[in-house]
Amino acid sequence: MAELARARPKPTPETQHFWDGTKAGELRLQRCDGCAHVYFPPRPFCPHCGGRAVSILSASGRASLYSYVINHRPAAPGFTAPYAIAVVELEEGPRMMSNIIDCPQTPEALQLDMKLEVAFERLDDAITLPVFRPAKG
Repeated sequence: MAELARARPKPTPETQHFWDGTKAGELRLQRCDGCAHVYFPPRPFCPHCGGRAVSILSASGRASLYSYVINHRPAAPGFTAPYAIAVVELEEGPRMMSNIIDCPQTPEALQLDMKLEVAFERLDDAITLPVFRPAKG
């Protein structure tokens, strides 16, 4: 029996810049031109002040582990248990849900506030996902 494929996000006109960025190996966020609030996920207005003048910025890719849960069973299609479902806090402020790679998926290894860096996992020609690994150095 063939293994089921991992679910793929569906880019929209509002999120296409984000997916174009991940494909290019860049994590793109948005910043409100009015109040300077940096936010994620992408949307055409600022969630802080409602302003519609927003700019795209290239994030540093640095983050810290804010929260996580280790999923042991049943494994979702495209994943091998155990795997961490994590919330990372980006250096620029927003939080995003992702996965942690290149690290044992145990409470001993996944320490809250540990420093992380973005990596990119290519799923196909259209979608590359941002994932995070422990920062080097």
